[in-house]
Amino acid sequence: MNGYLTIQEFSKICGIEVSTLRYWDDLSLFSPIMRDPENNYRYYSLAQILALNFVTTLSDLEIPLKTISELRHERDPENFLRLLEKQEKVLDMELRRLRERSSIIHTRRELINYGTKVDENTISVLNRDMKEIILWPPNIYEKDDTFIEAMAHFIVKTNDLHINLSFPVGAYHANMASFLKGPTLPDRFFSIDPLGDHLRKEGKYLVGFARGYYGELGDLPERMADYAKKNELELTGPVYTMYLHDEICTNEPNDFLAQSCIAIVEHEE
Repeated sequence: MNGYLTIQEFSKICGIEVSTLRYWDDLSLFSPIMRDPENNYRYYSLAQILALNFVTTLSDLEIPLKTISELRHERDPENFLRLLEKQEKVLDMELRRLRERSSIIHTRRELINYGTKVDENTISVLNRDMKEIILWPPNIYEKDDTFIEAMAHFIVKTNDLHINLSFPVGAYHANMASFLKGPTLPDRFFSIDPLGDHLRKEGKYLVGFARGYYGELGDLPERMADYAKKNELELTGPVYTMYLHDEICTNEPNDFLAQSCIAIVEHEE
């Protein structure tokens, strides 16, 4: 028809799928300027591109179609500004969720990649970068509690503690003496979260590895202590045990890979 565009032509010009145009028409959100009374074909005009831009712009901003339809015939700068301010808050929340998910991916990729490259049978002194973590409250152990029972006490409270368990969880001993005395009963747990306010400082650390389920470190504490004594290393600060490989990347608990590290005192020469 002269002066009108078929739905296929209008779709091609505007870059909107034909199925989307039909769907919006069915919702009375955006309809063709006319229909052929004989075959019911949809026809559009070029002038409708402006009306379409209103719909596509708000749709791209993830504003609900119902709201778009309500505003289609009656809107003004003031109420539209209120709508944009409201939607900005919605998208800000979504951005925060996306940034957190990205942080989880980055953190786990870093640990898993490192775990595939380490010589897990060695005890050595290595440089460690600063690491942000969230320290959980001190553990209070009941009779016969194990690593898992103690962790479970806090997992049920994670919402109150604002802890995201999608980040890796580790074990914290206040010092080497605590690590040797109760390697399966850490003083605290922690999550490796870039928004954490506790820092594992950058520097040289005595580092060792162990395979096994949470808390199953075998003789790692003793081997680390023997290495420190043999090499006349002065150990300081807490012991951090981070699980490089856990249930996220392996379904075999015996294949979990833990890294324990404690800072060494560096004397000036």
